[in-house]
Amino acid sequence: MVNFGKIWTRKTLIGLGLGQFLSLLITSTSFSSSELARRGIDAPTSQSFANYVLLAIVYGSILINRKKWLKAKWYYYFLLSFVDVEANFLVVKAYQYTSITSIMMLDSWIIPCVMFLTWVFLKTKYQIRKFAGVVICVAATILVVFSDVHDSGRAGGSNPIKGDFFAIAGSTLYAVSNVSEEYLVKSGSRVELMTMLGFFGALISACQISILERQELRSIQWSSGAVLPLVGFSAAMFLFYSLVPLLLKVCIRVA
Repeated sequence: MVNFGKIWTRKTLIGLGLGQFLSLLITSTSFSSSELARRGIDAPTSQSFANYVLLAIVYGSILINRKKWLKAKWYYYFLLSFVDVEANFLVVKAYQYTSITSIMMLDSWIIPCVMFLTWVFLKTKYQIRKFAGVVICVAATILVVFSDVHDSGRAGGSNPIKGDFFAIAGSTLYAVSNVSEEYLVKSGSRVELMTMLGFFGALISACQISILERQELRSIQWSSGAVLPLVGFSAAMFLFYSLVPLLLKVCIRVA
């Protein structure tokens, strides 16, 4: 007989609730990105810049107040931040070419990528039923791309196939970022992780904006219809980044 008392523990319920709230935040960022793309705003790196600045300021203040040395090497955080910035760039860029439905379905590609990376680098062991779930995710990804290839005229977007591959590439980088965060959370501090991710993420984003998006930002005519989705995107991203390490710690303890 299944002992539900051991399954539905307080930590499990907290993890489940956090996971659902994070899904809601992801939906909010997707809707905001889609709305900005609909208004002709094509500045994917600029969208994420405010989130990194908020992380650096909020968590950096806490870290400075604690007066502790970094537990992990700074260049680990730099590499993580670079991957994370480019993941955000690719996924947000995908909204310029394909529909929000395709992108949110293709986000499932992150699941097999995370499982593969944790199996190789973190030595995580998985059961057969989890591999069955991976097969379903991969099959769904293939079907979405196949559907957009053969129905590009109604798929929504100027170039659905290009957008799909941007979304897949971004999801792959998100997997690398999430697995790296799990490793750093295990060996370090959540506040340290958020501070360094915000600091290097803001620095890398600023450099990328000056190279790729300076002209685009000058040509944008800002209005309340454009500012509100951008503010909503930044707020949802900040909450998402703040809660993901917490979810990882809860899940690690449950496991």
